[in-house]
Amino acid sequence: MADLALAQAGITPGLVSAAPRFVFFTGKGGAGKTSVASAVAVALAGRGARVLLVSTDPASNLDEVLGARLGADPHPVPGVAGLAAANLDPLAAAAAYRERVVGPYRGVLPQPAIASIEEQLSGACTVEIAAFDEFTSLLADPDATAGFDHVIFDTAPTGHTLRLLSLPGAWTGFIDASTLGTSCIGPLAGQRQAYREALETLADPARTVIALVARPDPLSLGEAARASGELSKLGITSQRLVINGVLRAPRPGDDLADALAERAGRALQALPEALARLPRDEVPLVAWAPAGISGLRALATGVAPDEPGPQQVPVTGVVPFGEMAEDIAARGHGLVMTMGKGGVGKTTLAVAIAAELARRGHEVDLTTTDPAAHLDAVLGEGGIDAGRLRVSRIDPTEVTAAYVAEVLASAGAGLDGPALTVLEEDLRSPCTEEIAVFRAFAATVAAAAGKFVVVDTAPTGHTLLLLDAARAYHREAGRQAGGVPPEVEALLGRLTDPAFTHVLIVTVPEATPVHEAAALQADLRRAGIEPAGWVINQSLAAAGVTDPVLAARAAAETRHIAEVTTGHATRAAILPMLPAPPAGQGGVARLLTAAPAVSG
Repeated sequence: MADLALAQAGITPGLVSAAPRFVFFTGKGGAGKTSVASAVAVALAGRGARVLLVSTDPASNLDEVLGARLGADPHPVPGVAGLAAANLDPLAAAAAYRERVVGPYRGVLPQPAIASIEEQLSGACTVEIAAFDEFTSLLADPDATAGFDHVIFDTAPTGHTLRLLSLPGAWTGFIDASTLGTSCIGPLAGQRQAYREALETLADPARTVIALVARPDPLSLGEAARASGELSKLGITSQRLVINGVLRAPRPGDDLADALAERAGRALQALPEALARLPRDEVPLVAWAPAGISGLRALATGVAPDEPGPQQVPVTGVVPFGEMAEDIAARGHGLVMTMGKGGVGKTTLAVAIAAELARRGHEVDLTTTDPAAHLDAVLGEGGIDAGRLRVSRIDPTEVTAAYVAEVLASAGAGLDGPALTVLEEDLRSPCTEEIAVFRAFAATVAAAAGKFVVVDTAPTGHTLLLLDAARAYHREAGRQAGGVPPEVEALLGRLTDPAFTHVLIVTVPEATPVHEAAALQADLRRAGIEPAGWVINQSLAAAGVTDPVLAARAAAETRHIAEVTTGHATRAAILPMLPAPPAGQGGVARLLTAAPAVSG
């Protein structure tokens, strides 16, 4: 009976009945992997298994989905016997990690030396590696998970996850080549074996499966295909494809529902080859929010929760998106950044703003720091015919190679023997890529002094690390290269100048993206950066839907839209869900004239 119910919901028995000890859910931001991972965890616990659900996402929303307050240690989930959950907090882990490194030397080394070590361990790479150490302990230490039959990981968006999963090999290679026993992450003694064991566990199909979660659209599925290929290169071949939010049979008369169902069908028929050969699960688009224990059980069983439907809330106080673009254009030059949770449409809006600024006669550079880099899909096959628009990317491989060459030519000039060996080993650290990308970002920002630079930023967690780590990278760049470039020196001042920097916070009208965006805004304000406005994207409530599933979801949206307009944003625009993803000149231009408001 349980298997039948799971099959009806799209979470098939293959994903639950045959689940190995370790199950990873990964995918593009916004694919719904936290909801699916949580529903599978609830389903496994319902079958009598002891289950640990862990989030390794720096921007975790596991607390919200489960409706429980979680910490770094496993905590029983109320209402689900046998299920415990935990959030690995990267910032807390980094603080504890730094203290483990620095603590033994307090009172032994001079204070300036202690301060130097702490500064060296302040960058984003240290945050990542500290969280990774906790993740590694769950894979490599049998005692850490001895009380559980299954450990389910709700991992970060794809780019970060691939970095996370590749770290065992990267750091093992770095450690094997190291003759000093230290690096920018601190002492390496004792890490080698744990990282090797973690990688072996990930590559063992008897112990681990990776569930690639995607939406039924080409961008999301393309991202999953790339992730599948990268994982296979790492020797991680035990994979499943989970397609979430499939709308199969809309009610006649709703053009948007018909278009979404047709779009999903085309995407599923044209699966990339890397995905077509994987075992596949489909999870339908449901009328209720897949959150809270009742909502998760309903997602796992396919039976709607016995609760009243959402009430529609009146929404006021929104402005046209085109008006925001017009206000930015009036500044004449500066930096524009679209920021928010992965999957909310930051890239699309960045392209729309850049194209509009160029149409108005401004010189515009459009670039991305997002590892996923979806600009091509939004620009369309023919690109955008705006003569003063230049498109570029910050390619991690290219900027790292250039940075290493620069450091060796400057700080390495005249060094030989052990001194040159120290520098070369430091530059082989994976932290070097983070520093190189940060410097390229700073140079991009500096270029906005006489024109517009529009930056499609990475998902929230990566972006916050990028911004919050400015001073740490400032110091680290100086340590490696022997000096700090002027664009890095000036970066913080530029980011905090409202006449120069225009941050648009992008969200979709759902609880988790809105709350993450609110947290992002709070962090930006603490850093002295005031957002220019919010954009609520892909709204069903603004699209006039009549299909029962879409109409229920539209009514639920209005509460989140009102939360933005009355509680978070000083200025907000709303954009409707469109029948086709906006791409190319005509597609992005439609966003500038989209309906500005909904009402209850």
